[in-house]
Amino acid sequence: MTPLRPVFLVLALWGTVHPMYWFVSWFMENGWSLMAMVDAWHANAATSGLVWDLTIAAVALSIWVVAESIRSGNWRGLWAIPATFCIGVSCGLPLYLFLRRPAG
Repeated sequence: MTPLRPVFLVLALWGTVHPMYWFVSWFMENGWSLMAMVDAWHANAATSGLVWDLTIAAVALSIWVVAESIRSGNWRGLWAIPATFCIGVSCGLPLYLFLRRPAG
């Protein structure tokens, strides 16, 4: 195991817990409506820009994960795609880096 793998795992866990704390807090305060949360994400130009920034990053990450999985045959890396879209890029990217096979 390379020394970075545990770092990537810790970042994936942090990227799961920290954003989910804020999402669950928002749902508890505003009700469990996903559409209301999407509306909140587009409350102003700054938040809309951030949503699009993360959406484009999530799509790019997904394309990279699929291409690398096909090239290397490391299919477990595909777990990063649902993690990215169900939790966020903050979980999906470090999770993929943890799951990918070391070079060489």
